[in-house]
Amino acid sequence: MLDFNLLLAGLATKRPVFHSEADFQHALAWELHLVDPNINVRLEYRPPWIDRRQYVDIWVIQGDTETAIELKYKTKKMDISIAGEQFALQNQAAQDIGRYDFVKDIERLERVVAARRQVVGYAIILTNDATYWSHPRKSDTVDSDFRIQEGRTLSGLLNWGPGASEGTRRSRTDSIQLANSYQLAWRDYSAVGDLKDMKFRYAIVQVSN
Repeated sequence: MLDFNLLLAGLATKRPVFHSEADFQHALAWELHLVDPNINVRLEYRPPWIDRRQYVDIWVIQGDTETAIELKYKTKKMDISIAGEQFALQNQAAQDIGRYDFVKDIERLERVVAARRQVVGYAIILTNDATYWSHPRKSDTVDSDFRIQEGRTLSGLLNWGPGASEGTRRSRTDSIQLANSYQLAWRDYSAVGDLKDMKFRYAIVQVSN
């Protein structure tokens, strides 16, 4: 089975920052290939047994095992040059939507792995936005059900709070139903400076039958 903590530790030495989520996706796929050139790696793969409109970010075939990977890369504004390469990260904000989308990835992976015994799923989020891993100051935020701070356990039926605006809920009106429970644990990925927003951390959720 792939060790994603080890994979990300190796990737961080080469790519401490990414330009975009697509850049992160491509870099991780290449790192997977470098670790084992015999595995097959596919990007934006659609498993034939799920909804035709749904794609998995990275699909790995390794012997009799298949791995489905969903990625999220959420950034705060940062302009930095690393080894002569300029990075201009945007302040994406909308953390409530970012949390919902990450938890939705977990729900989607549950459906993917439930249909095939040899499939395991991983939802990975990487960010330099500390509000994702920090404990909220209030307990009644509109995205309380979708919070993914350190130590949080996600399970059961999850919904927006009553104060969620129409704009927040647009295209995200559905409740999320998780079949299993998942405890969030965050790890350091990289630090490209001394300022708070120059530290990247990640969380991984493994989804199995």
